[in-house]
Amino acid sequence: MPQSNLHIVNSHVDNHQVAEHHYTTQTHQLYKPELSLEEVNPTLENANAQQVVEWARDTFGEGLVMSTSFGIQAAVMLHLVTQVVPDIPVIWVDTGYLPAETYRFADELSERLKLNLKVYQSPLTPARMEALYGKLWNQHDLESLNRYDLIRKVEPMQRALKELQATAWLAGLRRQQTEHRKSLERVELQGEQYKVYPILTWNSRDIYHYLTAHDLPYHPYFDKGYVSVGDWHSSRPVTADDDSERDSRFHGVKQECGLHLPLSPEAAESLDSSTL
Repeated sequence: MPQSNLHIVNSHVDNHQVAEHHYTTQTHQLYKPELSLEEVNPTLENANAQQVVEWARDTFGEGLVMSTSFGIQAAVMLHLVTQVVPDIPVIWVDTGYLPAETYRFADELSERLKLNLKVYQSPLTPARMEALYGKLWNQHDLESLNRYDLIRKVEPMQRALKELQATAWLAGLRRQQTEHRKSLERVELQGEQYKVYPILTWNSRDIYHYLTAHDLPYHPYFDKGYVSVGDWHSSRPVTADDDSERDSRFHGVKQECGLHLPLSPEAAESLDSSTL
């Protein structure tokens, strides 16, 4: 992968606190439009995925970013969006616990699609986090899993959005994935950013047709029976007993990692100040 396309961002840590660290960013504050979601969503409900991306590009301009986990079907959103906005910043939160196949898959897709990849990581290394808190993912209780997600996923994503001056965030959520996602609209406001979901109404067949039409790869774990993959310790193949594809994540204790859940003002303030 061309090194010029890769940007890895981290922070310094002191006494278990995340110290403030400044990076070179744009010198001007990007314009954030004030949208009436009650008016916008009905106009986009029946738009196709490409039209939604085009609307987001025209509406948010340089403030538009997207996120990826390089999961099973990640190639769909990465291809779809970069056909419309080739140089869009692509945020990848690397937890440090991803399978080796995910890192290789990310490298291959990044090179093939010439991604403007921005890699963000927790200021706490996996080794230091385990020394301080233990193996949080192995405690199988909601509090421990939430702490893990805050440290390894939510804080880096909040930092990415802030440093990139994002006003809108394209994400590949689909209504059929979880109970929470069934209630989503095409455009929502989460914290200080708008969230836009181009493939919200797609089903698994739509995903398959797009991948085959554009000769795009699945994540290698698809051939092992996975329909969703995240960290190596919290993902497994789907079984006949699962009610949802997301039951194969987080030991079945929860379905969302926190990146796509609304934050309270207090939680957002805590994450922004990076005092995890």
